[in-house]
Amino acid sequence: MNELKKNTPGPDYAHLLAEVKERVRSAQYAALKAVNTELVGLYWDIGRMIVERQDAEGWGRAVVESLAADIQAEFPGVSGFSSSNLWRMKGFFETYQGVEKLALLVREIGWSHNIVIMERCSDPLEREFYIRMTRKFGWSKNVLIHQIGNQSYEKSLLGQTNFDQALTPKLRAQAKLAVKDEYTFDFLELGEEHSERELERALIVRIEDFLRAMGGMFAFMGSQYRLEIDGKEFFIDLLLFHRRLRCLVAIELKVGEFQPEFVGKMQFYLTALDRQVRQEDENPSIGIVLCKEKSRTIVEYALHNSRKPIGVATYEITRTLPRELKGQLPQPEEIAALLEGMEK
Repeated sequence: MNELKKNTPGPDYAHLLAEVKERVRSAQYAALKAVNTELVGLYWDIGRMIVERQDAEGWGRAVVESLAADIQAEFPGVSGFSSSNLWRMKGFFETYQGVEKLALLVREIGWSHNIVIMERCSDPLEREFYIRMTRKFGWSKNVLIHQIGNQSYEKSLLGQTNFDQALTPKLRAQAKLAVKDEYTFDFLELGEEHSERELERALIVRIEDFLRAMGGMFAFMGSQYRLEIDGKEFFIDLLLFHRRLRCLVAIELKVGEFQPEFVGKMQFYLTALDRQVRQEDENPSIGIVLCKEKSRTIVEYALHNSRKPIGVATYEITRTLPRELKGQLPQPEEIAALLEGMEK
């Protein structure tokens, strides 16, 4: 009987198993990250060698075609050395060779992610934004493509929030880059005229697309999330959880124009969430008021003295890219400071 007890897992076994699983996953991730860093470093070096030889020897395009064929003959079955990929390696090195900060950052995301950013973004700060966001929030290649297509760079930098006064410096930059100025829900089958309830139901039906449009690091907690305060019921339209920021995110849907009183209502919800729902190890809850339209000046006034972290954004059912807002982006040094703040 005693021998049987010795061979039977005790009550702490589940905890042991969970710890071992987490350690295995951590080791797997570290191994994958190391392999990726080495692979991107390899491609960087090949691109550098091609550029240096072409500059020194005056070699033309044919050398890349020959190099691709000879490498594949030497390493049969090893992918990644086609002539088109060698040209990408050359372009990769040429793009980042004079930008020391980005030359280091590119090794921290996947090669396919790097190619997407290199080929679809032309501005160095825009490239830095997507590199950092991919690394920080673990965007997949498809999420990255979606974010670039929806101009997350511009929309994040133009975002209207009160995070500067409502969040600690440690969270401020991450939160500002996680909440955009405009969201595109082009996956919804809704007419131009729709109710808030119709919008909410449509988003829930396409919840995966909705979370992807929000940024890819959100988990769905519920719709019409019920709060009971002093015997009365209150309902938050949508409640999400941001996995990297580790905070609850309350979303209020408004099909009309932003009104200043929306901020007061959101502050009330955030206070209730922080007191009744938030866990001890979680950061303060954040609110997003999602409207069909907004006056940037009215939003600025409404958020000026609010104490809870709130962002006000708009949404579009059809894709309309705000290229005209490029001139309203912060100065390059301000953008660089914000991106550096993601490290804190």
